Amino acid sequence: MASELTSLVAIVTGGASGLGAAIAARLRADGARVAVFDVNPDAATGVDLAVAVDVTDDASVIAGVQRVVDEWGGIDILVNNAGIGAQGDVTGNSDDEWHRVWDINVVGMARVMRAALPHLRRSHAAAVCNTSSIAATAGLPQRVLYSATKGAVLSMTKAMAADHLHEGIRVNAVNPGTADTPWIGRLLSTADDPAAERAALEARQPHGRLVSADEVAGAVAYLVSPSSGSTTGVGLAVDGGMQNLRLRPRG
Repeated sequence: MASELTSLVAIVTGGASGLGAAIAARLRADGARVAVFDVNPDAATGVDLAVAVDVTDDASVIAGVQRVVDEWGGIDILVNNAGIGAQGDVTGNSDDEWHRVWDINVVGMARVMRAALPHLRRSHAAAVCNTSSIAATAGLPQRVLYSATKGAVLSMTKAMAADHLHEGIRVNAVNPGTADTPWIGRLLSTADDPAAERAALEARQPHGRLVSADEVAGAVAYLVSPSSGSTTGVGLAVDGGMQNLRLRPRG
């Protein structure tokens, strides 16, 4: 895989922390030149290029994509990872919050894809991976807004895959379970009993622990690799079996 990614140009949105940072590090370790788009680019480490990009601002996205093309001549891989969380049942978020989270998690991906598309069309190894979630395929409590956006990401992924397959562009999604990221850490820190809340999150995943960021990054590396040329329109679950397994209680 490392030799296949050598000389390929990758953009990772939201790549300065959490899952995005792990994905950027993995793609770079596998040989790609990696540009991180983030609202806080100074936090990015160990990447080739970090660009201040706000995915809610079309001009910012277009400028970021153009900078990568100016620096390296094209784009081969796009990882649409930028996103934010939201908590609450259907009454838990205001209209403004619905619009804000939707704008980042869904429309933001469309903006970056739209800007990158002319350059992906010129690549011999074009691949896109969108970060969806187990929340797109399983009903989770207190995640209505977040689940709605991630369900949209999964559906959008399949539609993009259908639209652009004939152009040689593969589009897939990765669907992480609850991952051990700074966002989850912040949620746990506000719980009445952080240790008990963490234990509950671990227990609901059949393999009994949180998903690691490196495991998600490995799945993304597979999906964008040229060796996965027959894989498109897929939502790859990295969730310890949460989506598909129904295990009997042990005891």
